[in-house]
Amino acid sequence: MTAPLLTVEDLEVSYPGRGFRARPTPILHGVSLGIRPGETLGVVGESGSGKTTLGRAILGLAPVTGGDIRFRDRSITRLDRRSRRALATDIQAVFQDPYGSLNPAQNIGDILTEPLTATRATDPVKAHARVDELLERVGLPRDSARRLPREFSGGQRQRIAIARALALEPALIVCDEPVSALDLTTQARVLDLLKEIQEASGVAYLFISHDLAVVRHLSHRVAVLYRGDIVEEGDGAQVTADPQHPYTRKLLMASPLPDPDRQAERRAQRQRLSTTATGEGPSSRGTAS
Repeated sequence: MTAPLLTVEDLEVSYPGRGFRARPTPILHGVSLGIRPGETLGVVGESGSGKTTLGRAILGLAPVTGGDIRFRDRSITRLDRRSRRALATDIQAVFQDPYGSLNPAQNIGDILTEPLTATRATDPVKAHARVDELLERVGLPRDSARRLPREFSGGQRQRIAIARALALEPALIVCDEPVSALDLTTQARVLDLLKEIQEASGVAYLFISHDLAVVRHLSHRVAVLYRGDIVEEGDGAQVTADPQHPYTRKLLMASPLPDPDRQAERRAQRQRLSTTATGEGPSSRGTAS
């Protein structure tokens, strides 16, 4: 079996409390998981579950108060700024807001060239060729390089954000709600694009979402976060089709359906389940190795 690319072991994250003598606020409570090369691990949960904090901790943007994060069997939990910057060649991110994640003053060519010139000696000719390659990879015309972000739709901007994440050929991309700001049709196109990129390049994804249907579309395995704990984890198709934990079943009921009658029936089921999805114990499925 392939060794994990990324391993999270008993991860704890707490944020400082507000006010004099305020206690820290715990967000993650001993979370453990692993991602193998070329794999997508979907992390799903409602707002406040800790899923974004998990992604931020892996990216070095959240304060780790316990446990360890290992990339290629090397601890990256408490890297200094220089080491963290060097790690950007291997770990990149695509964030939720395609409108706020791109510098509005830069054209697309400069946005895509920036990570190349910031981390490696890339001459202008090679950088230009790489920009053309990235735009083609995400399905945008080459003349997009001369345009500004405001000239593109939300789905196109997210494609540009994906291209920027791919610029350094990373082994892992943390995708934090990358399609939640898009309409359903555009969501499907971006998810299909991420699949195509993974099949062609072998990149691994940590895919964070509140929507179980979106996670089902892309993930090989799924981990369900509830109030800072993983309550269910396993094969993506199995977890999303036959969930064992009441909270996961509640998330399944919240997934949209095109049939309004089935959607109404599901909404009623969700209301019944909402009274049972409270503080259940650890998952019946094991955590990743």
